[in-house]
Amino acid sequence: MSLPSSHPDHLTHPKYRPDIDGLRAIAVLSVVGFHAFPNGVKSGFIGVDIFFVISGFLISSIIFGSLERNSFSFFEFYSRRIRRIFPALILVLTACFALGWVALLTDEYKQIGKHIAGGAGFVSNFILWGESSYFDNAADTKPLLHLWSLGVEEQFYIVWPLLLWMAWKKRSNVLAIMAAIALASFALSALVYRGDGSANFYSPQTRFWELMVGSLLAYFSLHGRSHRLLITIHARLESLFAARSGGKNTWLSRLDLQDMQSLLGGLLIAIGLAYVSKRHFPGVGALWPVLGAVLLISAGREAILNRIVLSNPVLVWFGLISYPLYLWHWPLLSFTRIVGSGTPEPAIRVAAVLLAIALAWLTYRLVEKPLRFGDFGKQKAIALLGAMIVVGSMGFLTYKNEGLAFRGVVAMNPLANSGTDGGNQGVLTNDCGIASEADRQLIGTCSKDSRQEPRYALLGDSKAGAIFDGLVRTSDENSRWLFIGGVGKHNAFVPVHSKADLYTKYQDQSAIALEAITKNKSIEKVALVTATRALFRLGTKEHIRDLPHSRHYQTAFDGLDGMIDALIRADKKVVIVVDNPTLLDPKNCLQRVTSVGFINDLLNKDLRPGCSISIDTHLALSRPYRDILSNLELRYPGKVRIFDTLKYLCDTDRGICLPSKNGRLMYSYTDHISDYAAGLIGKDLNDFLASY
Repeated sequence: MSLPSSHPDHLTHPKYRPDIDGLRAIAVLSVVGFHAFPNGVKSGFIGVDIFFVISGFLISSIIFGSLERNSFSFFEFYSRRIRRIFPALILVLTACFALGWVALLTDEYKQIGKHIAGGAGFVSNFILWGESSYFDNAADTKPLLHLWSLGVEEQFYIVWPLLLWMAWKKRSNVLAIMAAIALASFALSALVYRGDGSANFYSPQTRFWELMVGSLLAYFSLHGRSHRLLITIHARLESLFAARSGGKNTWLSRLDLQDMQSLLGGLLIAIGLAYVSKRHFPGVGALWPVLGAVLLISAGREAILNRIVLSNPVLVWFGLISYPLYLWHWPLLSFTRIVGSGTPEPAIRVAAVLLAIALAWLTYRLVEKPLRFGDFGKQKAIALLGAMIVVGSMGFLTYKNEGLAFRGVVAMNPLANSGTDGGNQGVLTNDCGIASEADRQLIGTCSKDSRQEPRYALLGDSKAGAIFDGLVRTSDENSRWLFIGGVGKHNAFVPVHSKADLYTKYQDQSAIALEAITKNKSIEKVALVTATRALFRLGTKEHIRDLPHSRHYQTAFDGLDGMIDALIRADKKVVIVVDNPTLLDPKNCLQRVTSVGFINDLLNKDLRPGCSISIDTHLALSRPYRDILSNLELRYPGKVRIFDTLKYLCDTDRGICLPSKNGRLMYSYTDHISDYAAGLIGKDLNDFLASY
């Protein structure tokens, strides 16, 4: 579909501006710096927002210019987009598939297959948005995470040209339409989705305003002279500046309005790089880089900062390779993180960035330029579209086939998947006594044994969820379970009943869980499971050994006591299951060699720090937590008992806790026990409850 045109094969392109390539360089180097050294370039992520403004400006300039000349063609527009975007992207997606073949385990390769398909279809932002949850793996172990921004841009390229063409054809007020879209999108980002970080970050609706601001800039660049408002603003600013200078011949007075725009734009971006926080971003925080980019672009190539800094040959060079550099840098950093089982040393990250720059230059010279320019544009576009379909299908098939378990890296490492052990064997139902769907979502998981009415209930957070299948699988007709908890709509459920500020967010969950448990007369005993860090509201890197006399210690005691007291008054007995030792995610304890995909034995003496802990150290670190449990057992004699999991998870003969035991993984992700470990604990816990 295209507009009638006397020049159907020629879109109008704005004159090349080296300063915009320099601005691209600032954007990409900020992002690369942030990804490689997040503690050094803390706000480098705003580089993506600068990219969005540039893209909106350039694309809309092409469309507006072509519409005015009646030479706009949808076929040529998208053909040029394909030749611009596809070559480097196909190369990087294929490289990630090849690297993953020799380095990634089945679940990792399955995920990258999905991300390859999403990248090829330009829907990565939606896929990553859907994955954002408590159980999601770390961002730096997703080699194609950065393609979310490309997805947003391409979605804009699909929607905006069609909408603009229709508005132009119907002689609608294009300026009003653009302003309305920009304001609505900004309102969604700054107000509606302010508390939903994932939606705000990945949704095109909350990002389109940044591209639309670039489009507004393109419109005013072409039509500014015909708008009295712009002329008035320009004149007022010049008058204000002249008045401020007092007529003195200072260096400030010698700067014209464009120079001031340029300097102010650079200052806004510098402030953004120094002070913008990831919290509640994009929203209002994105105004710094967006307005800075607008001022720099609108100032023109001859403005002082644009001419001296942005048009510098070094920055222009980085701007020319900015797109392939953006594509290459993150997969290289991510794979070094995965293969090295942890954050790489600074020297390795520097090497990865230098390699990304070299690959970006080679990609630009040998792949991007030959396919983007020259003859046979139509044929190139069709061939690239076909190649992208093949790459996307390759990724999708990898995802559908569970990460291609026949690969050598999987066959050589059976330990990597040894933590699974049969699940719950399909004996659960969702009919668990909570009628309201909103309440069920707030709680997280609500499952009941389908054989008969449950005798036992499990309350707790994700640690309870980790043990539940093992409990059900090792139970019999006399040991039937109900589980309420896990991770709800907003947060994990910690089984405490207290009005303390520390636990405010759990009050509604606690009320729902207690009502469901207390009204069910068949339930005789309740097991409580929660992460130690959740009970004390600590970060994963903090310890509780110095807390016996702190406010957190007393609050944790009171919170558990409140839950236990409510259960006992409802004639239930209580068992508290002691939290497991805290180790690193088992994947961080694997030592891989990508050339052959080999994974060393998890019992290797060279395990990374955090992959093992002595029992004595674990007991010392958890002493305040264990003191609370002991005191609660003494407070309710005969009504509360403690079930310690230590002997199941650790080698008591050697006095050490490791990621594996009996040749099987004891942990599944982070410090959550595996299904195999849950079965070991579940068998004896069922017997413990039966004898209680």
